[in-house]
Amino acid sequence: MSTFIPTASRLGDVKEYYFATKLREIREMNMQGKQVLNLGIGSPDLPPPSDVVEELADHARMPDVHGYQSYQGLPALRQAFADWYRNWFGVELDGENEVLPLIGSKEGIMHISMTFLEAGDEVLVPNPGYPAYRAVANLTGATIREYELREDRGWQPDLEALARTDLSKVKIMWLNYPHMPTGTPASRTFFEEVVAFAKKHQILVCNDNPYAFILNEKPVSILNIAGAREVAIELNSLSKAHNMAGWRIGMMAGKKEHLQAVLRFKSNMDSGMFKPLQMAAVKALHNPPSWYRDLNAVYSERRKLVFSIMDLLGCTYRTEQVGMFVWARIPDEVPSAYALSDDALYKAHVFITPGAIFGSQGDRYIRISLCSDQVIYEEAIRRLKHHGVGASLQSVS
Repeated sequence: MSTFIPTASRLGDVKEYYFATKLREIREMNMQGKQVLNLGIGSPDLPPPSDVVEELADHARMPDVHGYQSYQGLPALRQAFADWYRNWFGVELDGENEVLPLIGSKEGIMHISMTFLEAGDEVLVPNPGYPAYRAVANLTGATIREYELREDRGWQPDLEALARTDLSKVKIMWLNYPHMPTGTPASRTFFEEVVAFAKKHQILVCNDNPYAFILNEKPVSILNIAGAREVAIELNSLSKAHNMAGWRIGMMAGKKEHLQAVLRFKSNMDSGMFKPLQMAAVKALHNPPSWYRDLNAVYSERRKLVFSIMDLLGCTYRTEQVGMFVWARIPDEVPSAYALSDDALYKAHVFITPGAIFGSQGDRYIRISLCSDQVIYEEAIRRLKHHGVGASLQSVS
């Protein structure tokens, strides 16, 4: 007799993360000898700066660094984040009170949501957008209100249309610029409009900003806008621009009162970050401009090959998109992005992300990551061409 303990109702329709399920399938295919090329996941394949690794190792050898750490992070790390924001975004932050280090910025999404949202509240979530915003909102019991992003509007929200609706129950609006998955950068003008919108409707805007440095010549922070700190929190991370995804080092920046409220929740969820990791992060945050230039030179060459893949599949895309993905519209004749993704996976053993996992507005799009070596993309082109991926789908339709 088997026993299954019912799950809590808060799980609702929260499903396992799409990539967790797909990665299991890919592992099984690899065990069968199919050697799947994974072009879907945005996990940097390049190493962090060597001196950052050495900093981690040097501190890890010290005898007095292995105990619990402050929930707020080391003062040196908070100040390093503040310096980073001043140098790169032109934002002056008080490292003591306006910076909160995180064990990866993804946990910040949970902390913010659990701090400010409950049943009866509403949260504005982008469609398409990072699936975690929706999943975490479901866990809080809040009501999700999607706002559509469309290609013909430059993948930015229609704030005027939103303002004509009842926003009285909306507490949080999630933003993510540079946007994932579409690669849309933000301008100061756009952030000014968002801040004015948030002030008028008393909404806390949370901008998730981990892609600011990837193929983006003008990093922008919403906190650079006058008055933004009253209504905005920004998340950032060392995962993407420093090749430290597995290290789980992120941060939250904003008004002292907002961060102190978040800390009340966070302090019950973890026991601080390993001190050598924090010291290595301090080192990484002082990378010279040449680090970002060299990293982007690699991504730029890879992006050219991904554009070639999109051309091969008959997709259309904007060449000016930023971030570590390429987002492209599939041919009208192809029935769906899922169909094209499956055709590539099962025929050519190449995994491409279907845009629909990011919301209904992604139904006609696919996404390819820039986190693979050049030879992988070249092999993907060979396989996709050899197996005629997408061609049979178009002929059937």
